Amino acid sequence: MKVLVDIRDDKAAFVLELLNSLSFVKVKSITDEKAQLMEEIKEAVENVKLVKQGKLRPKPLKELLDEL
Repeated sequence: MKVLVDIRDDKAAFVLELLNSLSFVKVKSITDEKAQLMEEIKEAVENVKLVKQGKLRPKPLKELLDEL
């Protein structure tokens, strides 16, 4: 399982040391930009699910293209 954890800067060293001490845990740091991109992709997937369920109205194609 993969988990993304947001840690305050002043506590990051402690948490990383704790996680690294566990033999069954692999730690890989990512940039803030990559974390934000992952959150945006997750939100987009959730929106698609809601549209498919009829709980959210889809954006018109012109509006999507204008965002690009």
